[in-house]
Amino acid sequence: MRAMILAAGRGERMRPLTDQIPKPLLTVRGKALIVWLIEALSRAGIHDLVINHAHLGAALEAALGDGARWHVNIRYSPEGAALETAGGIANALPLLGAEPFMVVNGDIFCDFDFAALAQRSLGADLAHLVLVANPPQHPRGDFLLHGDRVQNRHDSGDTSDSGDMRTFAGIGLYDPRLFDGIVRGSKAPLAPLLRNAMATDRVSGEFHAGAWHDVGTPERLRQLDLGA
Repeated sequence: MRAMILAAGRGERMRPLTDQIPKPLLTVRGKALIVWLIEALSRAGIHDLVINHAHLGAALEAALGDGARWHVNIRYSPEGAALETAGGIANALPLLGAEPFMVVNGDIFCDFDFAALAQRSLGADLAHLVLVANPPQHPRGDFLLHGDRVQNRHDSGDTSDSGDMRTFAGIGLYDPRLFDGIVRGSKAPLAPLLRNAMATDRVSGEFHAGAWHDVGTPERLRQLDLGA
């Protein structure tokens, strides 16, 4: 299976740290965030990686090279201006191929088992999402998780508290057909595509109870670096 690491964001909330350094190259415990992910994917047997970039992309390529030092093959999908999540994935489809692929946000820190995810079959689904407990900065969550099905609360018709609202971890499997309606090179967010697929019950999911951090601000980065 191929995997894409999303690394094109500007990291506005991380400024001034990201004025000179791409957000995925910020270090946690002596190692760049994206290197933690590359090593985890390599250990999981996922060796064919695609990384998109826009802001300071040349610095990212210079730091990571072809990935040989981590026993992976890295190919890059440059974007003149960041195309948002779905736009960036659609732009990279020629590198990702016709089979389902994994996508991971380049600014998360976690102990997720990528090997198990790589063995999962989508079947008739268009996506499989990894969800986590809602962090303090995102208490309302993103989606409902009923068993192994992911839904919008609105689409589910559930107005009670019986469903479990969870936060999308920025880790998922996708069928390339999910992106059929996006013109390559255009900007497009991912959430509307996922909600459309949820409306026809074509999104599965799982809950990750282990470590997971969205490194979105300098303070969160500092706390993580300190081991908090």
